[in-house]
Amino acid sequence: MRHAVIIAHPNPKSFTHSVARAYSAAIASQGDEAVERDLYAMDFDPCLKREEIPTGEGYQIAPDAAAERLALADIDVFAFFYPWWFNAPPAILKGYVDRIFSTGFGYRPSFGGTEPMLTGRKLISFSSSGAPDRWVQQTGALSNLMTVFDRHLAAVCGLQVVDHLHLGGVIPDITPESVEDMLEQVRAAVGRAFPQVGATASV
Repeated sequence: MRHAVIIAHPNPKSFTHSVARAYSAAIASQGDEAVERDLYAMDFDPCLKREEIPTGEGYQIAPDAAAERLALADIDVFAFFYPWWFNAPPAILKGYVDRIFSTGFGYRPSFGGTEPMLTGRKLISFSSSGAPDRWVQQTGALSNLMTVFDRHLAAVCGLQVVDHLHLGGVIPDITPESVEDMLEQVRAAVGRAFPQVGATASV
């Protein structure tokens, strides 16, 4: 399988990037391919253009968005990696979804609504924040985010949500031992989400 590893963090030395690398290593060791899409490194423009909005004035996908859709054409799994900023994904990731997963890639117009174009593909997310895991669960912050981001995107595009692992309590002075424990959680999540990976990894 081919996995799009979509990273939304400006610092390549960040915890978010460490999680993405752990994920990529886990799938690559089993023969799957990781296609990295580091949005900040790509200098991705998250601003939806006027001509990219389907209206009576016409519709035309911008060249950079068309190229990105081509790069994702045969992806089996869309894996998102990002920190929580104001309990939501960074703006660059929201803009990526707006421009890439919209009409002509994620869905197409149909009578009375839209028709998904990514049916049969999967979505998995790995997010992090400084908030303790207990707070994230008690306040419903993760469930609320998944409703408006993961589940909505999946419903519109026909994707299957296989997991969303949130790693809380990520603070600037987090210990190496705590980081490794969280990365092990990432590897375990890969095993749960893709049984063939987990089965091979246990040998």
